[in-house]
Amino acid sequence: MSRIVHTLAADDMEGRASFTPGIERAADFIVGEFERIGLEPYVNGSFRQTFTVTRITPAGTEVLLDGEPIHNDRVMVASTNPGIAWNDDPGVALLEIRAGEDFAARYREIATGGRDALVRIDTSFASLFARYKQLTTNPRVMGRAPASTASTVYVLSDAMPQSFRVNFTNTIEELPLSNLIGVLPGRSKKAEIVIFSAHYDHIGILPPVGQDSIANGADDNASGVSAVISLADYFKRRGDNERTLLFVAFTAEEIGMVGSTYFSEQTDPDAIVAMVNVEMVGKDSRFGPSALYVTGFDQSDLAEIMQRNVGETEFAFHPDPYPTQNLFYRSDNASLAAVGVPAHTFSTVQIERDQNYHTVKDEVETLNIQNIVSSIEGIALGIESIVKGKDTPRRVPRLER
Repeated sequence: MSRIVHTLAADDMEGRASFTPGIERAADFIVGEFERIGLEPYVNGSFRQTFTVTRITPAGTEVLLDGEPIHNDRVMVASTNPGIAWNDDPGVALLEIRAGEDFAARYREIATGGRDALVRIDTSFASLFARYKQLTTNPRVMGRAPASTASTVYVLSDAMPQSFRVNFTNTIEELPLSNLIGVLPGRSKKAEIVIFSAHYDHIGILPPVGQDSIANGADDNASGVSAVISLADYFKRRGDNERTLLFVAFTAEEIGMVGSTYFSEQTDPDAIVAMVNVEMVGKDSRFGPSALYVTGFDQSDLAEIMQRNVGETEFAFHPDPYPTQNLFYRSDNASLAAVGVPAHTFSTVQIERDQNYHTVKDEVETLNIQNIVSSIEGIALGIESIVKGKDTPRRVPRLER
């Protein structure tokens, strides 16, 4: 366990950000582990489920109102088009978010209006504007190249302009991503699938803190991937799984669950009996050692079945203690739960106390390796009757599209 976590969270993985050499090195390592264990490739003789996404990155902005240039700090552009060139265009709507209005509600109304618009935002909303702007300046990753759509330009200003000029460009790239999937075929129920998963990407390089700029992602989520690899090793050695087991390392969770979404679109959800998604198990939960909490605990009876299977041991599965965080739909289980799979995330992270999340401080030295081992043991014992085909969890209600 220590070897796997140290390897995935090492500095030479460079924080495993999507589209970087670091995540490719992590992928090679995980595939090597699947090969060492003796799993079978998932598709066309490969452990890699590779697909192409579109990355859209803002590249340049120029806005003039009444002939005066506006500083970029006061401009926010929402557009998936290659570029904008407006010069008092009559087809561009001039709109406002006025002082005293419900900013969020008005923003949603404009954003879903479906037309090109220049929007003056009153300066009383400066702090909200800054928060929203952070979201639009990050690269956007989409499963497919977008059709030409409406663009919206928001400007923080005291008065509506009489004239305007806008020039804006996006860099649009087609880039590959890969989920990593190993298969352990079932003996008598090959068509029925149980998934063990974790995302292997993280957030890469950050502004330096002292001498450190690498967000190693030891807990998030080298701990979860190490659990999946170890579960694969365990079940391969046992060799008594009646149902087919998939061991999946998802890509691009950190930029919008891109990998798990693609996987769910390529898979028959009715064939998947259960999904155990492992996310951040490197430290004790608020319930103490030998405990995992389960997001969406009541959405199916998967956790109840697993609790029965651990019996009189000291291990326990608890309902998610952070219901206001909506964690059930914030990790890779959500992509499968949305289509009816009993898919849940199993975690120990104490959200209210963890100071290392998405920082350069998420290092192996902060982890309790024994907690990862305990989590693996609990999952392995808890899932046994499902792996052997004796129990089948209740389905999750599908989300309406």
